[in-house]
Amino acid sequence: MPYKHLPLAILFAAVLAACGKSGTPAANSSAPAATGATSDELVVKIGASAPLTGPQAHIGKDNENGTRMAIEDANTKGIMIGGKKARFELLSEDDQTDPKAATIVAQKLVDAKVNGIIGHLNSGTTIPASRIYSDNGIPQISPSATAVAYTAQGFKTAFRVMANDGQQGKVLGEFAAKSLNARKIAVIDDRTAYGQGLADEFVKSAQANGAQIVTHEYTTDKAVDFAAVLTAIKGKKPDLVFFGGMDPQGAPMLKQLRSLAMDVKFMMGDGGYTPKLIENAGAAAEGAYASLPGVPLEQMPGGKDFSQRYQAKFNQPIQLYAPYCYDAVNVMIAAMQKAGSAEPAKYLSELAKTEYDGVTAKITFDEKGDLKGGAITMYQVQKGKWMPLQTLGGSAPAAK
Repeated sequence: MPYKHLPLAILFAAVLAACGKSGTPAANSSAPAATGATSDELVVKIGASAPLTGPQAHIGKDNENGTRMAIEDANTKGIMIGGKKARFELLSEDDQTDPKAATIVAQKLVDAKVNGIIGHLNSGTTIPASRIYSDNGIPQISPSATAVAYTAQGFKTAFRVMANDGQQGKVLGEFAAKSLNARKIAVIDDRTAYGQGLADEFVKSAQANGAQIVTHEYTTDKAVDFAAVLTAIKGKKPDLVFFGGMDPQGAPMLKQLRSLAMDVKFMMGDGGYTPKLIENAGAAAEGAYASLPGVPLEQMPGGKDFSQRYQAKFNQPIQLYAPYCYDAVNVMIAAMQKAGSAEPAKYLSELAKTEYDGVTAKITFDEKGDLKGGAITMYQVQKGKWMPLQTLGGSAPAAK
């Protein structure tokens, strides 16, 4: 994003908010009003941000739901921090998948004096927001931003609880070339930090494993018509099409690919592994491949219980990252307990030393804040459902 224009964007948003206009991050806030604490109670504000409106709202709401579940569970347990009973509050903001909006949201959460951040969802929003959190010393755990660049910035406040795109792209490329025997591959990416970063890692891995990239095309994360791109690709006669992007583009791309009678394999990363992609693509989704960092939910010691509780509470299945949000909150709380304080400057060092058996994995961080030993699982749509094929690397959490 063009950082030199950022101050103007922040000023413009502030003017709109003051005039009571809708459509700003403040207007879409679901943050509760601040409440006071008794002398023996500690109020801990957990900030969260994801797209709660727009094409990716179903994934963003899933993130918010997972975060909310963890906070409500923590309040039920009556957790003590530094000799006081902690009461956790969620301050949730809509970043609209927009890097500029994300920086406005980040500053709003900083001004609200949050004790920690869960988010953002997308790499393209997480990366610019992370500088603001770093400048203010506020720990940030992303449950879903996989771009290598996020933790490569060197911010001591930045962590994530799933494998990054370096790990994911490597597995995707190897799987395409070795397991699917794809010799000629066409690549499309949406030019976001996530889509481009994952596609680039995929290309390196696929080529290293003997595949030829016959073309690399580009689209956006707002596009819905891919006829021109797919027609150009069809003439290259690839064995496989890889798309670096999210399910709002993946579903129509699949439908249009099939309508052009392109008999090729189709693959995405974690951005495609959602029930919504199958719902929106219909029969065109059958046979599609996607990856997701982590082991399959049913193989996690806490996975079955989490899934059942989630569906009972929200009356819908998990979309994608809710379990990782749940773990991110609990990792943050565990660090606060060990430090005996919810003050960011005091618990940050404990967060870096985390060893936590979560729902998704045994969570420990390396010196950059990346998850150590993250697993990647490959899936395929079979009879209208995502079915696991194989898991590479990583480790499951210990049984509880």
